[in-house]
Amino acid sequence: MKMSSPEYLEQAKKLSAEEQERLLSRMAGKLPRRLQKDKLSKEEALAIQLEIEDEQLHEWRARMHAIKAKSKADAEPKVKAKSSKQAVEEAPAAVKAAVKKAVAEKEAVTPAAQKAESPAKKPASKKKTLS
Repeated sequence: MKMSSPEYLEQAKKLSAEEQERLLSRMAGKLPRRLQKDKLSKEEALAIQLEIEDEQLHEWRARMHAIKAKSKADAEPKVKAKSSKQAVEEAPAAVKAAVKKAVAEKEAVTPAAQKAESPAKKPASKKKTLS
């Protein structure tokens, strides 16, 4: 088991009785046994526990940072895919608008020419039905 550093010893001495009790309750592994067997003083055990918790906190923060970075990287392609999907959905509307515009221009330019070129249709004969 490792020994505590001087800065953690100072922090352990500054803890209130309630904070010391909470810290002692979180001890696990060999540390509480060493304290019970009087191989460590209460302050040394508290200092070691503070150091362990600080290390665990740093490790946890590093893991959370990695998870957030990974989820952010995973989210970026979804945003791009969503925007390209929107473009695909909007493309038919743009094509329809362009077709309507082209048809309108064609009708505006050549309505008389189209009538002159098209052969005259015979009127459809209406059949009379007896009822």
